[in-house]
Amino acid sequence: MLKDITALLQDGLDATCAVACAHDQDVLKAVCDARAQGARAMLLGDAAKIKTILQSLGASSDTFEVINTDSDEHSARQAVRAVRGGEADYIMKGLMPTGALLKAVLDKDEGLRTGRALSHVMAYAPPGYGKVLYVTDGGMNPAPDLARKADILHNAAEVLLALGYQKIYAACVCGAEQVDDKIPATVDAAALCEMTARWAPYNMTVYGPVGLDMAVSKEACAHKGYAHEGAGEADILLCPTYEVGNGIGKSLSIFAQAQNAGIVVGAKVPIVLTSRSDTAKTKLLSIAFAARVGKG
Repeated sequence: MLKDITALLQDGLDATCAVACAHDQDVLKAVCDARAQGARAMLLGDAAKIKTILQSLGASSDTFEVINTDSDEHSARQAVRAVRGGEADYIMKGLMPTGALLKAVLDKDEGLRTGRALSHVMAYAPPGYGKVLYVTDGGMNPAPDLARKADILHNAAEVLLALGYQKIYAACVCGAEQVDDKIPATVDAAALCEMTARWAPYNMTVYGPVGLDMAVSKEACAHKGYAHEGAGEADILLCPTYEVGNGIGKSLSIFAQAQNAGIVVGAKVPIVLTSRSDTAKTKLLSIAFAARVGKG
């Protein structure tokens, strides 16, 4: 169990990243920071621009494998092929539309499909919580149905298993604890809790519907009389909609200044999708997150 996200950096990042459309200063700065931690990278894109940017950052292009590609689509396909060929352990999106990369990842013939949906997993280290909290999904699935929620939770469980978790608590976050047929999120939460055979391989206890307070606060559980194994100490927050996951995550980042890192999972390897607004630390930790999960 991780108590702090920076623990992802402790053993170095001995893995190779295929960076699609790497000709971007922010992306290459993150890659160079990761290189200092032992990461390796295959840089796909406009080779001349990549080398110029690396030089401006004081880095040698000889440190990386730089491969020229002539379009977003070409870069994405080459990144996927590098993974399929065993040359890379995970993928990072550079200066390109997310859709162009995901199209290559999800290609039926040459992509990285697993049969499950793609989903976003954010890891946060809220001050005072005592361990890392994983929020899913605030970035890929706007209004998931029950089957999609099961995939999202499955993906998150795979992430924690890769990180070495021996026991997992997952809370299905809703606005109330009662199952109400008029509130589909509560019905879905109850159904997810009943899928015990699916969660057994991960030694994962799923509970809900439950409010956010009782998902992460034992004091709130005691005050409201809510008793369930894992209540008040969730590892995973499964959110009912994109907006809920996004809102919880941004609140943790902005108001609690929680360290954070995020990856897209559900494909054969993790995918790093950093934003230009992310801090350098978040980008580095996201690369570390993908490296560790990819090797797990």
